[in-house]
Amino acid sequence: MARRRVARPPRDEGLTPWPFVGMVLMASAFFLYAASGLVAPAWAVVALMVVWVALFALCCLWWTPHPRRLVWVAVGSMLFWFVSLNAGAYFLDWQA
Repeated sequence: MARRRVARPPRDEGLTPWPFVGMVLMASAFFLYAASGLVAPAWAVVALMVVWVALFALCCLWWTPHPRRLVWVAVGSMLFWFVSLNAGAYFLDWQA
């Protein structure tokens, strides 16, 4: 007679700080995106805010299943903002 395997419950990692750190970084990124109006034209600020809202929604979806990814999404959003504004200033001649 074969022995039956006992299913083990998933390991509970407890409360992890990573989603909170990621959301704090996303809030910081919001201020960067919102202050882009000092350099970028209105249409670019609207486009940047749409990108930020999409990334924020992704962070909300990943809060529980992938908490460590929130930090990387937030850092990537800041990097995207930096590259976007510098590319716009260089190629599209955005000026303050």
